[in-house]
Amino acid sequence: MPKLKTHSGAKKRFNLTKTGKVKRARAYKSHILTKKTTKRTRHLRATAYADMTNVDAIKKMIPYK
Repeated sequence: MPKLKTHSGAKKRFNLTKTGKVKRARAYKSHILTKKTTKRTRHLRATAYADMTNVDAIKKMIPYK
């Protein structure tokens, strides 16, 4: 069986925990930050977990992580 190719965009955006959960960064943190409150941008720094409906698709994109 041939080796699988990793999705380049997915490998930069997602990480797997030891228990198999998919870690992701929060959206809306890249630009236009002046109108967002300090509290809001601070909470956007925290990592989140991918929704269970997307986990199988993400794991197929990053088979060797």
